[in-house]
Amino acid sequence: MMGQDRGFKLNEIMLLWRLAKEAEIEEPMQLYVSVPTLNMAISKINMDARTNGTESSSETQDFLAKLYDYRTKIDLDHENKKGLESTKYLEKGQRLRIIMKGQKAGEEIAKGIFSSEILSNGHELIIRVPLQKNVRTVDGKDWVLHDVSVYLWRKGDAGYVFDTRVTNAGVFQGQNAIYLAHTNQLERAQKRKSVRAACEIYAQLYFIESEEPDFDAVEVDPGYKCLLEDISEDGAMIRIGGKGRQNIKIKLQFEIDGKFIIMFGVVRAVEFNEQSNQSRLHFECLHIEKEMKNAILAFIYKDMSEEKKDELTALAEVEQEEQEEIIKTMKDELNKSAEERLDEAADSVAPVKIEEISASESVPDENTENTGEIHEE
Repeated sequence: MMGQDRGFKLNEIMLLWRLAKEAEIEEPMQLYVSVPTLNMAISKINMDARTNGTESSSETQDFLAKLYDYRTKIDLDHENKKGLESTKYLEKGQRLRIIMKGQKAGEEIAKGIFSSEILSNGHELIIRVPLQKNVRTVDGKDWVLHDVSVYLWRKGDAGYVFDTRVTNAGVFQGQNAIYLAHTNQLERAQKRKSVRAACEIYAQLYFIESEEPDFDAVEVDPGYKCLLEDISEDGAMIRIGGKGRQNIKIKLQFEIDGKFIIMFGVVRAVEFNEQSNQSRLHFECLHIEKEMKNAILAFIYKDMSEEKKDELTALAEVEQEEQEEIIKTMKDELNKSAEERLDEAADSVAPVKIEEISASESVPDENTENTGEIHEE
């Protein structure tokens, strides 16, 4: 019912249900809304496939391709909505995750992720003193003049991150609080048509002259050396020497995490730097084999540096809290809908009338002896 309410087809619902069972997810409905839950499930499927030796099977690759497509769909779900333009529009009660960034002289940066919430929004953002696992590990005064990164998931919108500075500390309406400066520089969690990851991967570039290239052919001769600066399943940012050309068809060959990759596509835009005599090519991939595409996506979503991991974890935590609220609301709506349908069904059933027993039925046959035993019977 939830899947249909969310616009999913029956085969997609069955796919997600299968994933929830295979990944042993306690709350399967989180797969409809939660990127972290999908990431965990995809990792489980990958691990099991490697263990069972089915990683390269057509069934496994088809299943992974669908999961990655849906994961990207969720990641970009809020792209067409108007974004948050200033922290001045954040509401009281908004949950936050905080990472301390700036370092004052003679002080160390507090490590890890802190949780907080907005107490008031006026001239400055007033938030509760951040906690770690419900414990205050850093006093309010020790946050003052530190730069912080703030992560939040705005209800009905998207995930955001912004950097600001703690300006003061004190008590607000009986709660220990710190004060954050407002900013108009907020970044959404995802701005692209696909999820990209920064990288430094050296590749070989070949020009495609044939109208119908052989997608299975592997080039053995050296091509033009180039550097991939970021990558996604449907493109890359390529740095080359010299001046690049727009709208040319190219082929890339490289390795990613020990797996050989071939991508065919077109250079959609070129940024040329005269001083360095280098170009950055915006490459759109038009063909890639499914197993190679999945290898790129696995690279994109794998664990990163500790700092980047903290950043992703912070955003995932606030998103998780929001998804729990969404799921609760969905369950309430489903329960209400089920009760309404039961009420409608009950109203549609005609009441059964118990007819009076006729005198002829209630009187024993005249040939039957009217004994006490028969009367009791």
